[in-house]
Amino acid sequence: MVKIVGVRFKPVGKIYYFSPPKNTELAEGDGVIVETARGIEFGKVAIAPQDMKKNKVVQPLKPVIRKATENDLRQVENNSQNTENALKIAKEKIEKHKLDMKLVDVEYTFDNNKVIFYFTSDGRVDFRELVRDLAAVFKKRIELRQIGIRDQSKMVGGLAPCGKVCCCAQHLPDFKHVSIKMAKMQLLSLNPSKISGLCGRLMCCLEYENDYYNEASAKMPKIGSEVVTPDGKGIVIQNSLLKLKSIVKIASKDGTFDSKEYDLKDIKAKHTMADDISSDVDINDEEIKKLID
Repeated sequence: MVKIVGVRFKPVGKIYYFSPPKNTELAEGDGVIVETARGIEFGKVAIAPQDMKKNKVVQPLKPVIRKATENDLRQVENNSQNTENALKIAKEKIEKHKLDMKLVDVEYTFDNNKVIFYFTSDGRVDFRELVRDLAAVFKKRIELRQIGIRDQSKMVGGLAPCGKVCCCAQHLPDFKHVSIKMAKMQLLSLNPSKISGLCGRLMCCLEYENDYYNEASAKMPKIGSEVVTPDGKGIVIQNSLLKLKSIVKIASKDGTFDSKEYDLKDIKAKHTMADDISSDVDINDEEIKKLID
């Protein structure tokens, strides 16, 4: 076992492990100063000090330098206040150089030695002249970092189609793999406007219930297949994966058809819904292809 403390550098960011300081109590939410690959940084405790198995930790762990002091917190606040002016200046410089890039966010490192500009672009950008201009203005090291459309949504935030704050900006530290197969498995319309988020990519929430739908589809009869019910043989015309029920069309003796709903336990089927959904879903629609990273 090894003693760790989990630290986040952004409100909804990945948790990194550090070695907690001796003779200093840390609680969730406390500010701390740590050493990272980028230099000295400020973060907040996301996981209070606790023991963890060695095989779950990448060693050696870097130590927490100290619990954040009042001066440290003032430094963080000053850096935050400077970002608005930095954004304004950078946008003016980008327009001056006529660069095809969209500035998303600005971040000062804790030690105030570097300014990081995050941007999106459809292609590669030659920003060498821009960096020189920015360095002349800020008198600091300048880093321009290109990010993806999903990262932009995570930084900027906003309301998702469901009416709630985007999952990525509210509680998801990492992006999960989302596929068209998940939408098809959940019997959703493959209309891009119905299954895409603000970023224009597949909604992250498609992954949440994917395990359940995988299990349910492996049990539910395939639509259009023949099944045996307590009332005889029939054809499945509709399924409810949440209720685990199927609507089956059965022929009566007089030649008419009747549709009845049956519990899954009352149906015997040779083919399931999972048989109808291949591991590699064929995608011919160009609009659908754009939803995939």
